[in-house]
Amino acid sequence: MAARTGGTITVYGAAASGSVAVEAALTLTGVRYRLVEGATWLDEEARARVEPTNPMRQVPTLVLPSGDVMTESAAILLWLADAHPEAGLAPPPGDARRAQYLRWMVYVAAAIYALHWIKPDPARVGAPPELRGRVVDAVHDRIAERWSIMDRQVAPGRYLLGDRISVLDLYVAVVSRFGPWRRRFYAAAPQMAPIVRRVDADPRLADFWKRRFPFEAGWEGD
Repeated sequence: MAARTGGTITVYGAAASGSVAVEAALTLTGVRYRLVEGATWLDEEARARVEPTNPMRQVPTLVLPSGDVMTESAAILLWLADAHPEAGLAPPPGDARRAQYLRWMVYVAAAIYALHWIKPDPARVGAPPELRGRVVDAVHDRIAERWSIMDRQVAPGRYLLGDRISVLDLYVAVVSRFGPWRRRFYAAAPQMAPIVRRVDADPRLADFWKRRFPFEAGWEGD
């Protein structure tokens, strides 16, 4: 990767996780980064590795060349886009699209991505382990509903904010790969369906997707 900023960013991340959206943005900006791989939701060693940097023991976690730490995928994406305006990955301040950009970035994080936290351990919402299947089904229903609400209110062009890809497109493309999988996303969000497919097909990211979040059989209704 060609470096456009001084120093190297360290990314604590994992394949098929929210860190993939951040890694995709770093790829498009050309920012140099070092990946520390570890699925923190599965691996105690991975949690221990990131804990000195992020007490929440979660990915993505970034350590900037300055030594500053960033967490929370939406915040990282917002920061990256603003830190690298030359990449054109976000409407700049003053742009008429800026309000909707900020709105939907926070919406995806708070109304959709956050629900996935429940799924590994239903005790987090007071449900016994034997009800995990029912809890996950209910979470998936809620996620599909939230995608549908967003889909009815966006006015996309080739991408969600117009004719140019943004970090919002990357974020939606990645989070829509989580359960309840793309087949249900396409049904719930018909306006956004062709956009995420367009992001999937971006030639700059083709090899990246294969490495970091490959599709599995059945996700698209195969």
